[in-house]
Amino acid sequence: MAQFSVHRNANPKSKALFPYVVDVQTDLLRDLQTRVVVPLMKRTAFGRKPIKELTPIVEVEGQKLALIVPQLAGISIKDLGPEVATLVRSRSEIVAALDFLLTGV
Repeated sequence: MAQFSVHRNANPKSKALFPYVVDVQTDLLRDLQTRVVVPLMKRTAFGRKPIKELTPIVEVEGQKLALIVPQLAGISIKDLGPEVATLVRSRSEIVAALDFLLTGV
């Protein structure tokens, strides 16, 4: 697993709403047994217009998805589903959204 890798959500309680999670944790901390992830929600399921700076839209497996940055969470590596894509090309938007969440800038 690597930073900005996209994984299928393996959690049976949340995978219908959030089919994927993206790993946002730095690779420098790869020896930890947990990863910080942001859930991805289908753009069509996102009821209102997303806040561009906080919930950027990305594409995974042909689907438009919103990163739900306010719901970032730490999960065990063993709870990560299979990797299906990378969002390394969206790095600047993802980091900006995390920065906006944490600092408001």
